[in-house]
Amino acid sequence: MKLVLVAAVALVDDQGQILMAQRPEGKSLEGLWEFPGGKVETGETPEAALVRELQEELGITVAEADLAPLTFASHSYESFHLLMPLYVCRKWQGIPEGREGQALQWSAINCLKNLPMPPADLPLLPALSAFM
Repeated sequence: MKLVLVAAVALVDDQGQILMAQRPEGKSLEGLWEFPGGKVETGETPEAALVRELQEELGITVAEADLAPLTFASHSYESFHLLMPLYVCRKWQGIPEGREGQALQWSAINCLKNLPMPPADLPLLPALSAFM
């Protein structure tokens, strides 16, 4: 089974809310809410992938030093196995905006469990909740 490495981040604002992105129409798992991030390209570290993805997807600038590793998810989908480290970031430049047609929503940690999420994202919530 193919292994896919995806890096994700919990962006936390000054009020302790976390930014979630809705998967756009036409993508797998469309309509579900996920942590921003994306695939780690060949030769790229997970931190470098997040810096790149956050610039491309949300138009914000993040320094690798401001990404703190928190936990990870390991989940088998039908055609691949996903390994996804989750980082926490409280410092960035710019205002996040959905540059790929995705909706964005700031949510309190206790409200995240009410959002429909991909199966791989759900196991990340207890560690994030304990951290917050």
